[in-house]
Amino acid sequence: MFTRLRSDIQCILDRDPAARSKWEVITCYPGLHALLLHRLAHWFWSKGLRWLGRFTSQFSRWLTGIEIHPGAQIADKVFIDHGMGVVIGETAEVGEGCTIYQGVTLGGTSLTKGAKRHPTLGRNVVIGAGAKVLGGFTVGDDASVGSNAVVTKPVPAGATAVGIPARVIQADDSKRREQVANRLGFSAYGITENDDPLSQAMNGLIDSASSQEHQIALLWHAIEKLSSVRKEADCVPDDAALKENFEADKLTQLVGK
Repeated sequence: MFTRLRSDIQCILDRDPAARSKWEVITCYPGLHALLLHRLAHWFWSKGLRWLGRFTSQFSRWLTGIEIHPGAQIADKVFIDHGMGVVIGETAEVGEGCTIYQGVTLGGTSLTKGAKRHPTLGRNVVIGAGAKVLGGFTVGDDASVGSNAVVTKPVPAGATAVGIPARVIQADDSKRREQVANRLGFSAYGITENDDPLSQAMNGLIDSASSQEHQIALLWHAIEKLSSVRKEADCVPDDAALKENFEADKLTQLVGK
């Protein structure tokens, strides 16, 4: 028990730069308190003491603002940061090393009793603040869910889900290698600079249009050099685009690159 507690404290010190000491973590971190009380509630639940398990979880909710059903399965080294408003359903499973921020819901979309109604999080998953993960599917290892996203379908390992409804962005190999090399495992609040797929698409179109205009200008300059007489040969019309007028930088700022 004490070994597991030391592991929980150390994972908070590793992931939260605001944590200054073990004593501060033990006394001031509601996420740690909620996990400790959940283990007690889960033990009651697994022994058939269902009311006592629910009562313990309700006491934990009153104390910490974090509601974890006693039937939920939570592995070691899970960090619930801030935690106010977190709700974890009965059939949810949270893998080792996961990070869950405030306002997160691991909820269900089915009313069938006994069925798998809540999500399963793999190892080292990050769920950003305010995100809702709804359904009995799996969020793969090392995946991230952006802040305020609403996820209703599986997320592959290493991918990022953002938006309402959530869109899945596959992680590139370089990012994954960097994460493994640095042993980070998560990005704060589950959001990174290039997570918005619409902005990525618009940035790609802007870059393509800018490149095409540059190539057309180069072609006209080449034609002009090859022509012995510019106007008389009509090789280059008056309205030919000899200069690049495409303002890629301004458009890029508008889409938030």
